[in-house]
Amino acid sequence: MNGSHPTILVIFGATGDLANSKLLPSLFDLYEKKFLPDEVRIVAYGRRDHSNETYRTVVSESLSSYFVKKGRTETKAKSIFLSKILYVKGEFEGTDHYERLAFALNLIDKEVFQTCSNKLFYLAVPPLHYETILTHLADSGLTIPCGPGEGWTRILIEKPFGNDLATAAKLDALLGSLFEEEQIFRIDHYLAKEALQNILTFRFSNGIFEHLWNDRHIDAIDVVMAEKNTVATRGAFYDGVGALRDVGQNHILQMLALVIMERPNIFTAVRIQKERARVIASLRLSDMRGGIKKWQYAGYLSEPNIKKNSKTETAFFLNVYVDNDRFRQVPINLLAGKAFRDSGAYIKIIFKKSAECVCGRGVACVHKNTLTFNIQPNEGISLSFWVKKPGFGYEVEEKKMTFYYKDSELESELPDAYERVLYDCIRGDQSLFASTDEVKASWSFITPIVEAWKNTKSKVYDAGSDILRLYE
Repeated sequence: MNGSHPTILVIFGATGDLANSKLLPSLFDLYEKKFLPDEVRIVAYGRRDHSNETYRTVVSESLSSYFVKKGRTETKAKSIFLSKILYVKGEFEGTDHYERLAFALNLIDKEVFQTCSNKLFYLAVPPLHYETILTHLADSGLTIPCGPGEGWTRILIEKPFGNDLATAAKLDALLGSLFEEEQIFRIDHYLAKEALQNILTFRFSNGIFEHLWNDRHIDAIDVVMAEKNTVATRGAFYDGVGALRDVGQNHILQMLALVIMERPNIFTAVRIQKERARVIASLRLSDMRGGIKKWQYAGYLSEPNIKKNSKTETAFFLNVYVDNDRFRQVPINLLAGKAFRDSGAYIKIIFKKSAECVCGRGVACVHKNTLTFNIQPNEGISLSFWVKKPGFGYEVEEKKMTFYYKDSELESELPDAYERVLYDCIRGDQSLFASTDEVKASWSFITPIVEAWKNTKSKVYDAGSDILRLYE
C-alpha cells in the first residue's frame, strides 16, 4: 500500500487469544507483504498491566510460535513490525479510559504522522462488551472522521451479531445510531476464505455452468460443515448458543447464498451484499418437523460448564428451499456440527441424471454429475463425470476433474482469512462483510427454529463418527 494515508489500528481485547493467535500474525504478514500503509501504528488496548516493551515481548513470542507452526524462519521485518506496536492499558467502562486512549492517538497523529490519520477500531472482545465499547467510542468523539478525503474511521466487530432476531435488531439499532453503514464492518471470517470467494468467479466466468444453474438441471444442493473438536473449554459459551447459532446463522447461510445468488449488474460491495441478503430472505423450511433435526454428541453433558440435562444441539440438519424462479424446486440440505471424525466443509451441487445414457443393455440410467466446492481442508473444486470402462462392454465408471490449491504454486499465495478481512477493511471494501439486511434476514430465518427447539431434547450421536451418518 505504498503512499496510502497514515493509519492507526486499535485492537480492543489485545491480550486475548484472538488478537495473539490470529490478528497480530495476520497484520505481520500484511506488513511483510507491504499490504499495510507505509505509515502505520498498532495500538493494543487491554486491561492487563503492560508497558510497550512487555507487550511487544508477548507479541514476539506469539509470532515465533506462528513461524514454527508455518515452518517459516524469522526475518528482520519482525523487529520493525514490533516497533510499530504501542500498548494502552484501560477498561471497557469509564470515560477517563477513553480519554487516555484519545490522548495516545492524538500524540501519534501530532508527533509521528503530523496529520490526522485513519482510525480502525477492532473489537476482539466477547459480544457482551460491544454496547459499552461502541457507546464510549462514539461519545468520546474517537470515531468522528477528520474531514472529507482525510482520516476515515471504521469499526470491525466479530460475530455473533446478536443471539436472536431481537438482540440482533438491538445491536443493529445501536450501530446505526452511532455510525454510518460505510463505517461498519461485520466480520464473518468464513466469507474471506479463498475457496468461498472463488465460487462467484467460477459461476460467472465459465459459461458452461451458469445456464445449468437452475431447478431444471440441479437435483439437490448439500452444504456440510463438520468440526473434529468438541466444545472443550468453550462449554459456558457454547451451551447458551448451540451449533445452529454458532455456525448455522452465519457460515452455513453465507456459503449457501454465494451458490444461489443472482449475478449483480455490477460487482460492487453493495450489490453483492444485496444479492446475498435476497437469497437468505427467500429461504423456507420444507416443514417444521421432518425438515429440521438436532443432535448432541455422547459425552457433551460431562463437558466442563455444561448445564445438567442441557438440550443444546451440537449438530443440526435443515432441509430448505429458496422461493425464487431459478431454484424453487431444488431441495437444499444444510448439515453442520462438532465432535465428528474429520473436520471439513464443502458445498455439493448434485445435477439431475441424464434422460438417456450409454450404460449398457438393461442397466438403469441413474448416474448423476456432482460439482463440489471444497472450502476446507484441501481448498478447491472437483467435478464428477462418467466414462466407459475399457473393454468390450458398455459399463461406466465415475471419474473426477479436480483443481486444488495445494497442487499448484498458488497455495503459498493464499492469504489467511483474517489477512483478507483486515486488508479489505483498510481498503474500505465491504464485499466480504455482512450487511444489515443479511444479518436481519438470517436471524429472521433462524430464530423460529431456535424457539421451536427450546424444549426439544437432542438425539445422541457418537463423538468421532462420520457426520454423514446423521443422514441415515
